[in-house]
Amino acid sequence: MSIQSKYLAGISLTVMGAGFVGTLPFQGSLAGEIIQGGFEAGLVGGLADWFAVTALFRHPLGLRIPHTALLPKNRKRLTKGLINMLENEWLTKKSITAKLQQMHLAEKILNILEKEIYSDSFKTAIQAIVKQAILHINVQKTAIFAEKELKTYLYSVNTTPLFQSAIDQILTQGYDEKALDYFLLKVREWTEKDDSRKQLGTLAMRALNNIELDGFMQFALKSFMNIIDEEKLGSILQNFILKGLHSLHEADNGNRIALLRRIQTELTKLKDNEQLHTEIENWKKKLIDGWHGEEHLTSIIEELKQRTLAFVQKDDFVTLHILPFAASTLDKIKNNPTYMANFEKWIQRQIIHLVESNHSKIGKLVQENLDKYDDKALIAMMENNVGKDLQWIRVNGAVCGFIIGIVLEGFKMFI
Repeated sequence: MSIQSKYLAGISLTVMGAGFVGTLPFQGSLAGEIIQGGFEAGLVGGLADWFAVTALFRHPLGLRIPHTALLPKNRKRLTKGLINMLENEWLTKKSITAKLQQMHLAEKILNILEKEIYSDSFKTAIQAIVKQAILHINVQKTAIFAEKELKTYLYSVNTTPLFQSAIDQILTQGYDEKALDYFLLKVREWTEKDDSRKQLGTLAMRALNNIELDGFMQFALKSFMNIIDEEKLGSILQNFILKGLHSLHEADNGNRIALLRRIQTELTKLKDNEQLHTEIENWKKKLIDGWHGEEHLTSIIEELKQRTLAFVQKDDFVTLHILPFAASTLDKIKNNPTYMANFEKWIQRQIIHLVESNHSKIGKLVQENLDKYDDKALIAMMENNVGKDLQWIRVNGAVCGFIIGIVLEGFKMFI
């Protein structure tokens, strides 16, 4: 309230009082009586309105007159009435939610997001959020959790279908034949070595020496061993094995075909071998039980965490990887009526829930703010905001009283 309006009512009362006193010497005249009556009524009206307005806030002239200082005396009741009016009449749950439902919040929010996602502040915020999320990953707990989940998954894996599928793949892709060729190749490489020839000769001579025969057969064996040594015997066996290996490499060789059929038959039998399946399953469980991968997983996760953190901290991370995804998502939502409707409903539900759960806080907020002020400060604040209007009530009382006084005195003179 300005200084000018603050003293406006006092000036009006001063004018009325001075006019009343100034017209006392002219009581004998018609004009003097009428004008004096006007000033007298204006003075009474101004004083009455001054008393009434003052009585709202304090005791007039400090006198504890009954029914004065109404606001301080009835502060709790007035505050309660104000809060009740705000909650149940002006800002009801129904009125707030109804107003919010008319605002098309989904469209407004998406428009704001479309503008903000390209701002530097948004990029910095997103990068900081992602960075903090990565930094807060507890590597050790994550490793323990990963090991537990991995073991649980491996326990649940049924090895029988996997084993049967592996055999089917071996037979379908011809891996049995490839394995046989590989085995024959390795045997041939070993057989061709000089050391292998010597070993074959030594083993053969030992075997012949351990053979016990009767009569002529024993004599023939001894005669044969006398004309041959380990070197010759090894060479004979080496050539024999190499010729056999060579024939087994031929695709139409009968022995090769028979051997492959035998291998395939045995592999097919393994598919339905329950004992083997049980052993494989038990082996799997023992292997899992004996595996303690926490330390290894911790190392892997820590390395992955550091790589991810370095990747996120690059200057172009948000621009290249976050913004295109965010812009594309917003565009899809805006151009899809179903998405927009669902998004709008979701926002409305959240706001309605927020209003319903926090509506009582409106009154509490008003109560808390009013309780911050003592009576003197609260009255001063009210007078500062509505004081000008209150002052004009006093001025109007004086002016109206003056006019009514003149009318009444004129009427008395007429009568």
